[in-house]
Amino acid sequence: MKIPKRLAPLLEEGLIDEVVGQLMSGKEATVYVVRSGTSARCAKVYKDAKQRSFRQAASYREGRKVKNSREARALEKGTRYGRQVQEEHWQNAEVDALFRLANAGVRVPQPYICTDGVLLMELVVDGAGNVAPRLNDVDLTEARALELHTLLLNQVVRMLCAGVIHGDLSEYNILLAADGPVIIDLPQAVDAAGNSEAAAMLKRDVDNLATYCGRFAPQLLDTDYGTEIWALFEAGSLDVDAKLTGHVEADTRPVDLDAVLQELEDTRLDEEARQRREQELNAPR
Repeated sequence: MKIPKRLAPLLEEGLIDEVVGQLMSGKEATVYVVRSGTSARCAKVYKDAKQRSFRQAASYREGRKVKNSREARALEKGTRYGRQVQEEHWQNAEVDALFRLANAGVRVPQPYICTDGVLLMELVVDGAGNVAPRLNDVDLTEARALELHTLLLNQVVRMLCAGVIHGDLSEYNILLAADGPVIIDLPQAVDAAGNSEAAAMLKRDVDNLATYCGRFAPQLLDTDYGTEIWALFEAGSLDVDAKLTGHVEADTRPVDLDAVLQELEDTRLDEEARQRREQELNAPR
């Protein structure tokens, strides 16, 4: 096959020895099967921001750290340099999340290197050594759907215990490897403690799992594991062996209006302080 332009430097540098073929093209990247020595691997070539169809990048970037004030100003102003920094952060976020999650025992592909917009990582295979299918492409029995749902919930919990939320989890980015499901596609992964939309993202991820597996096991459609998991996380009592029920009791306690108003006032003061800091950073020197 014709060698993709972005993969040519990896061939020249000996990081890969052959491009076997294209595996898939998604909303943020094109993935190729490559060979490195005797090993088959996966090369994820990120698309330029103008070509990506992923439209909610801003909400996922919240809480991500920048190296210095220059990068912060560039990102804020949307300069050319700022857009370059934004792209680097977007790509590095996946590498960072993969290493962080792999170390926490989460089933994700093993990353090797990320250079010039290409992520080289493990190729996930099935029992026959072929490229593992996506969950969406596999017919499930009720028993298998329940089993996979339990396994995947445990992975979500492990991720959250490591401080990470996938942010776009669905049947399309879960591979069924020979020894169980593997979670992929993490450039939009968010820091659970640093993103104001973290709870909503976690619930959406978990609801997506219930909705898909619920096609084969309808009893899952009446569960609310996302709310339960987040409540345990907020209470500091979530661990990888947490026994989940899928149900939460409604809070019928009266609302403390004074506390709500105080929280709103605190939020307003924090926002004013943040704006002052930004003005100081952007002030001519």
